[in-house]
Amino acid sequence: MLGTALLGACGQVATPTAGTPLQAGAAGDEPVVERFAGAAELATTVVPELGAVLTDGEGLTLYRFDGDTAKPPTATCAGACARTWPPALATSGDVEVQGVDQALVGTVDRADGTRQITVAGWPVYRFAEDTAPGQAGGQGVDGTWFVAAPDGGKALAPASGLALTTASAGALGTVLTDREGMTLYRFDEDSADPSTSTCGGDCAAAWPPLLVDTANFEVRGVDRSLVGTVTRADGTLQVTAAGWPLYLFSGDGLCGDAEGHGAGGVWFAAAPDGSKAG
Repeated sequence: MLGTALLGACGQVATPTAGTPLQAGAAGDEPVVERFAGAAELATTVVPELGAVLTDGEGLTLYRFDGDTAKPPTATCAGACARTWPPALATSGDVEVQGVDQALVGTVDRADGTRQITVAGWPVYRFAEDTAPGQAGGQGVDGTWFVAAPDGGKALAPASGLALTTASAGALGTVLTDREGMTLYRFDEDSADPSTSTCGGDCAAAWPPLLVDTANFEVRGVDRSLVGTVTRADGTLQVTAAGWPLYLFSGDGLCGDAEGHGAGGVWFAAAPDGSKAG
């Protein structure tokens, strides 16, 4: 079992609503009612039960539909379907992304003349019953709707050995996180070559080190060659990125928080390459 300190969560996955199966409407049925206003922006977060997932600019989970196709990109959810599953629409020429490979992002023209965002060719949608970031109540609905992963695939539950992944943290861009989506930090008083962790005692109570039981742990969205461990004074193993020991911050309560960034002029959220985020 990983010894990762867990200080919060990105949200709990709700149980899909029971009732009449949702069916895709025919193209051109009724105009789409856009339930969620916001920028046509793609980002990522971590939902504990599903791992890294795609979100819109408001942090709401995005989905893909088995009734669509990726080659060629085709959106078949319209009319009543699109009121339950509002398409994520592009409102400008380029879709702004954070934590998503821009090369995977495109658009598809819908029957009503709007442009829907695609990832790896798959049109992406919101779920009308998700009202806050971290919710994923549409997962598995009707056996055809699934939360979208950052690569456009179907989101998978984090493996039990997952210790390190990435997510978006607002203006800081993509940052390193633990498996629960909590932001990870580096400390200027540590060193990367050789890897040295200097935060212990009261310091470690405020900045819990990211601990693992073994150096053989899983990472997602991070170059494995940059990842390692350092043995702390108490004999525990702390995860490192580019040699820098990684810590959580006790003041962060939710995934996406980065309240520790810049603290004391020595603590900074860690970017996926181990550098200072932002």
